[in-house]
Amino acid sequence: MARRTLTPADEGKRVLNVDGTEVGRIVSVEDGRGYVVPDPSMTDTIKAKLGWGDVTAEAHPLDEGSIEEITDDAVHLRGVL
Repeated sequence: MARRTLTPADEGKRVLNVDGTEVGRIVSVEDGRGYVVPDPSMTDTIKAKLGWGDVTAEAHPLDEGSIEEITDDAVHLRGVL
C-alpha cells in the first residue's frame, strides 16, 4: 500500500501533479499537514531539506486526502494543486 501521510522527513521533496508536472516543494510538515511553496528558491529548498523550512504566506497546505503516493524523492498528488 502506498504511503500517504507526510512526516518531517518529507520536507524538501518535490510535489508533482497527477500529470507529473512539478508544482513546488514541501517546505514544512506540521501535524501531518504539508506546506507547499511553488517554485521555491534554492535557499528555501536547502532549508526545507535541513528541516528549517518556514510556512510563509505563499505556502499552500496539503493534506493526506490530496496525496496519491509519497516516494523517496517526491510527493505525487491525486489531482492538481
